[in-house]
Amino acid sequence: MKKSFFCLFVIIIGVAACSQFEKIRKSTDYQLKYRKAFEYYHAGDFVRSGQLFDDISPMYRSTNKADTVAYFQAMSYFKQKNFPAASYFFSEHFKNHRQSPFVEECEYLAAYCYFMQSPRAELDQTNTNTAIEAFQLFLIRYPESKFVADAEKYLAEMKDKLVDKSYLTARLYYNLGQYKASIIALNNSLSDYPETKYREELMYLLLRSSFLLAENSISSKKKERFQSTLDEYYSFVGEFPESQYVRDAQRMYDRADRFLKARGTDENEE
Repeated sequence: MKKSFFCLFVIIIGVAACSQFEKIRKSTDYQLKYRKAFEYYHAGDFVRSGQLFDDISPMYRSTNKADTVAYFQAMSYFKQKNFPAASYFFSEHFKNHRQSPFVEECEYLAAYCYFMQSPRAELDQTNTNTAIEAFQLFLIRYPESKFVADAEKYLAEMKDKLVDKSYLTARLYYNLGQYKASIIALNNSLSDYPETKYREELMYLLLRSSFLLAENSISSKKKERFQSTLDEYYSFVGEFPESQYVRDAQRMYDRADRFLKARGTDENEE
């Protein structure tokens, strides 16, 4: 009985609070809305504070409170973890209020919001690239900022994710047996990220892709493609002579070398 009464009491209080909030939103008293927006914000009710800051933002746009309203509008969405909306409002803030005391933090948090929208490496990395650009620009503008260490950490994470993305894309073409596309993607990955942690594996897959492309080619293209296999072999073993893949690399070399020698003998006989 007591539990039911308590639940009913909570519902009544909730309905009353909603009714009061709707009255505030419908009000044309913008000073009241301004005051209540901060009350909701400091009480941790970021949904309602965000809605009120949205309502009053146009009215305060040309006043000396414009940057404060814009900052707490963005922060309300940030606290809700609504990162797409927060990144937009933070970006608008530092574009429109360059003299504000909040501008440095807003520029950092805009970059952080893009970072939080960055998906796993297999997916499209548009937000990752946007985050990288935003953090790089932030570090140029604010080299002494208290946010520098975090910005550098997140920037390194984003760059690592692009390395992973490049590796996974190249590996995918290899796994699908699309060896022409695999060779292009592997070379691009090595060119874009020469210091990649996947360098040994990528170079091995480049050798293997070249070998398998030659093996599955029509007769007229085999010679040229097996020659490319030998070139990839020399590059691979020259850089990784102790690699775990050396035995398989040697097998591919021997197969390509035998073919080329046999083709050379056939051509000489002709």
